[in-house]
Amino acid sequence: MNNRIKHTALLCLFLIGLSFPVSAADAEHGAKEDKPDIAGMIMEHLMDSYEWHIATNGETHISIPLPIIVYSENSGLNVFMSSKFHHGHEAYNNLYIAPDGDYKGKIVEKNAADEEVRPWDFSITKNTLSLILSCAILSIIILSVARWYKKNYKGNEYKAPKGFVGFMEMFIMNIVDDVIKPCIGKNYRKFTPYLLTAFFFIFINNLMGLVPIFPGGANVTGNIAITFVLAMFTFFSVNLFGTKEYWKEIFWPEVPTWLKVPAPIMPVIEIVGMLTKPFALMIRLFANILAGHSIVLGLMSLIFVTATLGTVLFTSMTFVSIVMTIFMDVVEILVAYIQAYVFTMLSAVFIGLAQVEQHHAEKH
Repeated sequence: MNNRIKHTALLCLFLIGLSFPVSAADAEHGAKEDKPDIAGMIMEHLMDSYEWHIATNGETHISIPLPIIVYSENSGLNVFMSSKFHHGHEAYNNLYIAPDGDYKGKIVEKNAADEEVRPWDFSITKNTLSLILSCAILSIIILSVARWYKKNYKGNEYKAPKGFVGFMEMFIMNIVDDVIKPCIGKNYRKFTPYLLTAFFFIFINNLMGLVPIFPGGANVTGNIAITFVLAMFTFFSVNLFGTKEYWKEIFWPEVPTWLKVPAPIMPVIEIVGMLTKPFALMIRLFANILAGHSIVLGLMSLIFVTATLGTVLFTSMTFVSIVMTIFMDVVEILVAYIQAYVFTMLSAVFIGLAQVEQHHAEKH
C-alpha cells in the first residue's frame, strides 16, 4: 500500500511538471537574464491556441499541430496544419498569428492599406478539439448506460444495475430528484434532457481541464464564449417555454397601476431581470473556473519566482509550491462538480419560475 501511495505521488508530480511550459533549464536561464514573465505564462495557458502544447525542453517545443481553416479575401480558402506557423514565429501564405495588438494570438493578414485584418477563421483550435473530445466521451458514457438498460429490460422491469451503470444511475437520479424536480415542478420531464446534458457537459469539461497532459488541460469552461452559449440555451429554454402567467408577470405585474402606466417602471425592471439571469450564469461559471486555473498556475509559478533567491529558499518553496498545487488540484475536483451543480440548479430555478400558473383563487 505504501508503495502505491509513493508511486501515485510521483506520477502526480510528473504530470504537473509536464503541464508547465517552462523547464528547469528555462528557469535557470531566466534566472541569469531576467525574472520570468509569470503573468504571460499564465495567460498563455488560459487562452485558446492553434496548437496543443505538451511540454518545452530548452528551446524545443513539443506540441500537437491542429488544422487551420481560414477564408481570406486575398487568397481564398486556406487549409493547412498549424505547424506551418512554426509556433507562431513565421507567416504562411501571407497569414500569420498576431504577436500583439487587438488580434493578439489570432490569425491575421495585411490588407492593401497594410493594416491587420481578420480573415474568416474556422480553425480547429485547442478549445474546439477539447470540446469534440469531451462530447465524444459524454456520448460514449451515456450511450453505454442506455444500451445496458435496453439489454436488461425484461418483463416491464429493469435489473438492478451494478458497477459503473449503478454509479451513473445514482448520479443522474441525484440531479433529477434533488435539483430538477423540486425547482421546476410537474413539467420537469420536458426540461430534464437539457439540464442533464448541461450538467454532465460542464462537469466533464471541468474535469478534463484539470488533467495536465493531452487530451486534458484546455480551459473550455473558463472561456466566456462557451459559458455564453450555455447561458443562451438556458435563456431560450426559459422564455420560449414560459407560460402566459409568466409573461403577464413581466409586462403587467400585480403592482399599483402607477408603476405600470404611464411610465412602465416595473415592466422595464422585469425585462432587465430577465436579461441579467443568463448574464449571471455566464459570468459565474466563467469566473470560477478561470480563477481556479489561475490559482493553480500561480502556485506552480512560485518555483520560477524563487529560482534566483538561493538554493535553500528555492528548494523549500519548490516543495511548498508542489504540495499546494496538488492540494488545489484536489479542491478543483470538488469545484468542478459544484460549478456544474450550481449552473444546473440555477437554470432549473429560472425555468421553474417561467412555469408559473394562474393561482387557484384567480381561476375560481
